[in-house]
Amino acid sequence: MNVVFAGKTDIGRQRDLNEDAFLILPQYRMMAVADGLGGHRSGRVASQLAVTTLHDFFVVTVRPDATWPFPYDDRLSDEENYLCTGIRLANRRIFDRSLKTLVDFGMGTTCVAGMFSSDLSQFAVAHVGDSRCSRFRRGALESMTRDHSLVSDAIHVAPWMTQEEIGQLPKNVITRALGIREEVQVDVRKSEVQPGDVYLLCSDGLTGQISSAEIRDAIIGAKLDGSKERLESCVDELVDRANASGGGDNVTVTLAHVT
Repeated sequence: MNVVFAGKTDIGRQRDLNEDAFLILPQYRMMAVADGLGGHRSGRVASQLAVTTLHDFFVVTVRPDATWPFPYDDRLSDEENYLCTGIRLANRRIFDRSLKTLVDFGMGTTCVAGMFSSDLSQFAVAHVGDSRCSRFRRGALESMTRDHSLVSDAIHVAPWMTQEEIGQLPKNVITRALGIREEVQVDVRKSEVQPGDVYLLCSDGLTGQISSAEIRDAIIGAKLDGSKERLESCVDELVDRANASGGGDNVTVTLAHVT
């Protein structure tokens, strides 16, 4: 099997600053998206620090003599360990930075990252916050993450809640993010990969503007053929659809297509 990657971030139609960031490292078969929180430009600092830390972590830890900043978890795969450790390190660096200046105090960011095993048979995803990972397979789009948000947490612990009750909850309230505390809990999962799979990472600037059905239709309509050009066109189409639906937030999308 083979995998190609594509990604894009856009300021949207109603924001003055893009506080999203993304990372694609084809040589390590990984990608990540971060959505900064906090305003006053500190959100942008946090998201950029998240992807920069992930980049540096992957580049350094390929050395056989590299020392990891956190213990290896034998319960997880290599890819899950890479992602969890990289995200935890990013959290620590953002937290430390937030304590140094008043303007950065309280800054944070979401983060979702995915990585394929060396033989492309497995895909691991790790996340904190409400940036999402979804998998498109045989015409269906499936979520691979659960938002760390007030609404999502409430539904998870009280699935009997009515739509009216859910609608009364404050939206856009994140219950977990990088940089808020010295330690962070990272959710991680892995799944088997099949030829034709498309893996999507995105900020809520996409999922908050267009539906899962629209995302699915855009991927189907792209007629992906394994080329980077088609995949980039699909990314452009998703961003354009989000902006056409109001563009109320920064929007960031990365895709990985397995053939």
